[in-house]
Amino acid sequence: MGNCCSDVAGGRSAVGGASSHGGPTEGPNDAVDCFLSSRGYHGLYSHLELSLSASNLRDRDVLSKSDPMVVIYAKGRDGSLQELGRTEVVLNSLNPMWITRHTITYHFDVVQTLVFRVYDVDTPFHDQEVKMLKLDEQQFLGEATCALSEIVTKSKRSLTLDLVYREESSRSNCSRNYGQLTVRAEECVNSKTSTELILRCSDLEYKDLFSRNDPFLVISKTMESGIPIPICKTEVLKSDLNPTWKPVFLNIQQVGRKDNPLIIECFNFNSNGKHDLIGKVQKSLADLEKLHSIGQGEHLFLPTTVGNDHHNKVLKSQLFVDKFSENVQHMFLDYLAGGCELKFMVAIDFTASNGNPRLPDSLHYIDPSGRPNAYQKAILEVGEVLQFYDSDKRFPAWGFGARPIDGPVSHCFNLNGSSNYCEVEGIQGIMTAYTSALSNVSLAGPTLFGHVISAAALIASESLANNQQKYFVLLIITDGVITDLQETKDALVKASDLPLSILIVGVGGADFKEMEILDADKGDRLESSTGRVASRDIVQFVPFRDVQSGEISVVQSLLAELPSQFLSYMRTRNIYPKT
Repeated sequence: MGNCCSDVAGGRSAVGGASSHGGPTEGPNDAVDCFLSSRGYHGLYSHLELSLSASNLRDRDVLSKSDPMVVIYAKGRDGSLQELGRTEVVLNSLNPMWITRHTITYHFDVVQTLVFRVYDVDTPFHDQEVKMLKLDEQQFLGEATCALSEIVTKSKRSLTLDLVYREESSRSNCSRNYGQLTVRAEECVNSKTSTELILRCSDLEYKDLFSRNDPFLVISKTMESGIPIPICKTEVLKSDLNPTWKPVFLNIQQVGRKDNPLIIECFNFNSNGKHDLIGKVQKSLADLEKLHSIGQGEHLFLPTTVGNDHHNKVLKSQLFVDKFSENVQHMFLDYLAGGCELKFMVAIDFTASNGNPRLPDSLHYIDPSGRPNAYQKAILEVGEVLQFYDSDKRFPAWGFGARPIDGPVSHCFNLNGSSNYCEVEGIQGIMTAYTSALSNVSLAGPTLFGHVISAAALIASESLANNQQKYFVLLIITDGVITDLQETKDALVKASDLPLSILIVGVGGADFKEMEILDADKGDRLESSTGRVASRDIVQFVPFRDVQSGEISVVQSLLAELPSQFLSYMRTRNIYPKT
């Protein structure tokens, strides 16, 4: 994936998550993430090349076979289409294999819907460039639609789709045969080349009046326009004028060529998000490799302006490269291609603090107009992304903090009402079970996470014992602060050794300060009551109110770290993709 990582808690976890949580409780890395987001850094990605072929196309020509061409579109959430590219025209063929490949950026945290439309290009237009062809002058042969994640999760990343007519594409009972389109995706090789760097600075200048600096680095690449785009950051080190940061891992795909210039800026952290620039250097990866090989440092400089005179003040401070190594690593898509699945699970808060579900001011209110409440929206947004990575689409679903009919308060009950099994069919199955549960339980309390985390951990441990290559993702949606904080920490520390990540969405207006303690991005690693420290960070917490009105969706904020948590687990345990 196109990511930069910092070695945290013994594993490689992404830096620069998409979420930002402002306010007085903001931690050092939280403010840095907000700073990076404001400068254009968002999420993880990978470049894929799509190749296309078709079979059994309709013959629309009288004296010869069709001359087909494919137009590729990205479909927005509002149904709008954006053209991504066109293939060449293959003459006189009903089973074409197009040579033109199209590069597309794959994002794990969004559903990328693709539309492929096949046209028969008439003979008078064969001499025109394909991009100049007017499509309404060509004969339409059929179209196919899929999500990009459907392709990357298939064996050999190949997916065959039935072609339909536009007016029939929304119907599931189409019986007419217009041929098939096969889409193959290949990850660009340079996506897998990773450079590990250990960076150190010496003699940093004071920026704080009463204490030493709290420095961190931001690495940016320079676009053709000259605008720097941040691609990586280190952790913040407190009160250190000679800092050595943990390793960072730069994906060569982000940088491009080794001789492309990079800007490495050293900032002094400020809790208000206005970080002071201490100094910077501009070096390519090749330059950094040379600095490492000769063991020399590079002086930082600070841009200064006196009147209309702009110059760089060279500082005493220096940047050193203590480690520089390159290697090809197995990436997230390699595991998917090998058959590894992400298994989705959900747990919903039914405590009384949500309010009476029959009243419009309740967080559980089911609007007759069909407008989803916060719980439904979180299930839909996260579920619609993760469902493509789960082959059977049978999702464990639980509720907690409610009293089932004629029973005591339960802190982990099956959402479907069964006493024997917890799974439901598909995302719609979760939605149906959720609505039904609201009529069959009494909201109670308190808010306890430990039971549902333990239930999810049990499923993950059973899969691990059976040597299955599966990774589990538990979504917890809650309106309040947990009352079993230490028990939850104990469960999370234990679960950190399992193939499991936990996404927590906070809905409503509660103070979620304690929730952020569970997310290791906000501070130190979790520690159990027995003194055991979590082997890795497996929690991502997002307050729904902080992102619902912003440019970044809930799902992007939640899933920003998931591929890195997945890779952290696989790499630290030497688990390789199946071939």
